[in-house]
Amino acid sequence: MKSYISPPTVRIIHSGHACNVEEERYTERVYTIREGETLELACLVSGHPRPQIRWTKTAGSASDRFQDSSVFNETLRITRIQRLQGGRYYCKAENGLGSPAIKSIRVDVYYLDDPIVTVHQSIGEAKEQFYYERTVFLRCMANSNPPVRYSWRRGQEFLSQGSDKGVEIYEPFFTQLQGETKILKLKNLRPQDYANYSCIASVRNVCGITNKNVLFKLSNKTASPTIKLLVEDPIVVNPGQTVTLVCVTSGGDPTPTLTWVHSADELPKKSVLNGGTLTLPAISIEEAGVYSCVASNNVGNPAKKSTTIVVRGLKKGRFWITPDPYHNDDNIQIGREVKISCQVEATPPEELLFSWLKNGRPLRSSERMVITHTDPEVQPGTTNLDIIDLKFTDFGTYTCVAVLKNGGIPEISIDVNISSTTVPPELTVPQDKSPLVVQEGDTVELQCLVSGKPKPIILWSRADKEVPMPDGGLQTESYDGALRIVNVSREMTGTYRCATSQYNGFNVKPREALVELTVQYPPAVEPLFTEIRQGLGRAFTLNCRMLRAHPSKVLKYEWKLGTRLLTMGQLDQRDETDYHVRALNREGYGEYTCEVTNEAGAGACRFLVTGRAYAPEFYYDTYSALWQNRPRVYGFKLQWTQQNPLSVDRIVAYRLGIKQTGQSRWWEQEIPMEGAIAKGELITHNLTELIKPEAYLVRLTPITRFGEGDSTDRTIRYREFQCSFEDEAVCMFTQDKRDDFDWTRHSAATRDTKYTPNTGPSSDRVGSKQGFYMYIETSRPRLEGEKARLLTPTFNVAPKSPYGTVTSSPTYCFGFYYHMYGKHIGALNAYLRQKGQSGADSSVWTLVGNQGDRWKQAKVNIHPTASFQLVLEGIRGPGIEGDIAIDDVTIEEGECKDPPHNSKKWYYLMIGLKI
Repeated sequence: MKSYISPPTVRIIHSGHACNVEEERYTERVYTIREGETLELACLVSGHPRPQIRWTKTAGSASDRFQDSSVFNETLRITRIQRLQGGRYYCKAENGLGSPAIKSIRVDVYYLDDPIVTVHQSIGEAKEQFYYERTVFLRCMANSNPPVRYSWRRGQEFLSQGSDKGVEIYEPFFTQLQGETKILKLKNLRPQDYANYSCIASVRNVCGITNKNVLFKLSNKTASPTIKLLVEDPIVVNPGQTVTLVCVTSGGDPTPTLTWVHSADELPKKSVLNGGTLTLPAISIEEAGVYSCVASNNVGNPAKKSTTIVVRGLKKGRFWITPDPYHNDDNIQIGREVKISCQVEATPPEELLFSWLKNGRPLRSSERMVITHTDPEVQPGTTNLDIIDLKFTDFGTYTCVAVLKNGGIPEISIDVNISSTTVPPELTVPQDKSPLVVQEGDTVELQCLVSGKPKPIILWSRADKEVPMPDGGLQTESYDGALRIVNVSREMTGTYRCATSQYNGFNVKPREALVELTVQYPPAVEPLFTEIRQGLGRAFTLNCRMLRAHPSKVLKYEWKLGTRLLTMGQLDQRDETDYHVRALNREGYGEYTCEVTNEAGAGACRFLVTGRAYAPEFYYDTYSALWQNRPRVYGFKLQWTQQNPLSVDRIVAYRLGIKQTGQSRWWEQEIPMEGAIAKGELITHNLTELIKPEAYLVRLTPITRFGEGDSTDRTIRYREFQCSFEDEAVCMFTQDKRDDFDWTRHSAATRDTKYTPNTGPSSDRVGSKQGFYMYIETSRPRLEGEKARLLTPTFNVAPKSPYGTVTSSPTYCFGFYYHMYGKHIGALNAYLRQKGQSGADSSVWTLVGNQGDRWKQAKVNIHPTASFQLVLEGIRGPGIEGDIAIDDVTIEEGECKDPPHNSKKWYYLMIGLKI
């Protein structure tokens, strides 16, 4: 039995507007498009089963470059394409047979930006000051693809090298992206050099991109910009104030353009620009930084002046207590020294002022109470209070107060208690809090008990310092010693360290403790879901594999069919379990579940076992108009193959549903099947009495002992036969096995005319070098008189009589375009071959000799009485310049609208036919 299974093939064509499509060294197609236009690439595929299509791009996946909706479509569409979207695009087609078919096309996006002219002046003196030289350079630059070409014009006069002794033109810079950077040098300025200069940028009208130009007026007043900044530097303000920055131009011709930039990032969103004035309402600390005014008029270098905005503020008040540093003791004792330190962050730091209070009363520096604000051993913004020879009367509350000069910012006060109960911290972990075992998804609290007065902040981190905490940082602060983790995950298993901080407590060696956290999670298994289709009486095996679990010991499994327990056991040494079905019966259909459990829960493999037949696949590569010689109806030869026909019970029938598109009513019938269907077997069924020119929706459903299988829909439309040979399947044309050589499918872009330059077409019938046609190659080893014969598919004529004959001969119009150019052209013949007629093929058309370098059309009426084919025969002439080509073959019902000028059907010269 003939198999219609075939591996995929793929070809890319452009279906949208293109500036140019060309072959590059016969290996790659380059598609040129203008920026902002719509890119459309069509991926033409063949193969059976119908291949799946995916578009990708060199730089990565398709979805990051173009719309997801088009990634899996035959046509890739990118609206308003941008320059960065150029590159190589790939179409991949696969249907499970052989290797995937991949073709690529390079998209070149063309653009031309407005040119920019910058002017630079140089003033120099010779050694002995005998003369004074002033030279001006005009530099023109534009981004483009392809590289830009420039020309200069002074007034209405075009300038070229050597046309004016006072002018030099050179281009020292060139890049593939920007093209040339053209420089015009004016040496020893003369009065006539003060004029209007135009730089014209051109990409030679490729893609219809017109030239662009820019005008610069050079005068004796032309000068680079200068500016003044009417603000102080720095500007110190309070949060919430409105800041206005004023920048004015003090020189420059042409008048400079003013812009503002912020050192940190873009200008704040709420900023207001009005010419050279920048207003920042209700400024915040985050908006502080350097603001720069930039003036540019394309003459010389831009002018830039900056100021710094400082937003005043206080934050992060901290303290620590240092026991006597001269004794190895962490406790505070009478007669020893104690140091209290305070630190804050202040902006600006030079405005920071500290003061100390004891029990609410001001404290001044003395021999025993030493206050310092500029300790070189600590960070800026720190004040220290050293209590020498601690006495009982020194116990109390000490307050560190930080303020900024001139007020406006709330002060920060930090209270530190020194008393007989002030003791350094101790850190312990409750006995039942380590190790901790929790389930994935739970909320867990890691606990460290801290004692001491004052009680310090606890810093949590991972024992492996490079592993982040659950919040993503490397360290987490806790004020009560607890670390709470919500929705704990398996990645959080490990050792956590809690430690006393160096601030807001004692400045002693940090106390540390460790907490072990173990996160249990249920088994992860595969496959999560699989559909298995089996016929009755067959054996099969289901396999469920455990990938990971914690704990990984004492794993149990249960196999169920629905709710019925089949078997159970433990996974001891293995990480998988199988369930075998020796002979499937009807009760064995359903959903099988394998649950693998541990202390944390269960993971489940699910298998849906059915006897449903797979969907049929319509055979699209057929031209199946089943013509009936009646004016208002047509027929259609429905063809399909069955996907995996041997995987389930034998298909006994197909349910065929059909309805007119747009209607709701279905007509149904059963198509019985005799015997088993082989893989790739082509099944046919003729649909009749379809109303011209309506389209119909057809649904095909396979039926087995299990019941209905998966359905497949397709739409059929009335159409006449038309073939342009664009598809590699060449519309089901075949080569006659009895001829001398074959017709060849080619396009002008790939055909090598090196040896026969004066013959054959330079494009297909519509003028495309990428379009395909069929032709005979008459170069050696072909000999004069040898024949190549090409056969159309077989077309059916439905009989009307019970004896299988057509009572009256229908009329069809057979048309095609031909190209017969070359001094050695032989002959092109057309024959009618009918089923059941043992005699020779009937000649319906012939033409001999050179017809010129152009495509011409032939049309002829034929009158078949049974199923028929047309035969196109090319005969080699006396030499190699005799290639004959055909394209755009059509067969239409009814008389030809342009009948042949000569009524002799077996020989005419096509006089007066349309070209």
